[in-house]
Amino acid sequence: MSGTIMKLHPSIEFLHERKSFSCPKLDTKMIFSVPNAILESKKTTKIRLIGGGIRNTNKEKATFLANYSEEEEEGGSVVQALDNSPVSIELEPISSETHFDRVVAEAQQLEEPVLIVWMASWCRKCIYLKPKLEKLAAEYYPRIHFFCVDVNNVSHKLVVRAGVTKMPTIQLWKDGQKQAEVIGGHKAHLVVNEIHEMIENEYNTL
Repeated sequence: MSGTIMKLHPSIEFLHERKSFSCPKLDTKMIFSVPNAILESKKTTKIRLIGGGIRNTNKEKATFLANYSEEEEEGGSVVQALDNSPVSIELEPISSETHFDRVVAEAQQLEEPVLIVWMASWCRKCIYLKPKLEKLAAEYYPRIHFFCVDVNNVSHKLVVRAGVTKMPTIQLWKDGQKQAEVIGGHKAHLVVNEIHEMIENEYNTL
């Protein structure tokens, strides 16, 4: 086909003559990054509550960024939902029998119930259940304060006195007496449901 002149269709000729171009790359870091001032605060993020402190990791900050606000306070910042309710409250540890008696006595004086979780560091079910109880504590705050007792850190006398034989055991105390309890020997979400029922049943009679 030497010497043959080929006539291209105008549309093909147009494409052939177009200069190639490249689309600039998008800076994904710029699009998806969250300001370090929010995710990496130099101050400790916490909430000061009688029943413990709010849990808030950097991952949680990113997850709830659109729903929560941060207010500065001396010694830290308060992270809370826009409706002013905490998301998760740490269980306040009871370290001794004297401490236990003080918690129960103060609750009796205030005519308020308290929920006490008996657990152990070696108890796998306790470990799985704890974060769910911390969310439950936020749900009932400030009506009911949640505490925890590591049976390895208190006297055996106190454990026997409370009637605890299995871990985890969750007890509701009021007027200086144990009102009800749930033994958490099954799946965590089922235990939480039972605790809900226990609290509501007892709270309705308060």
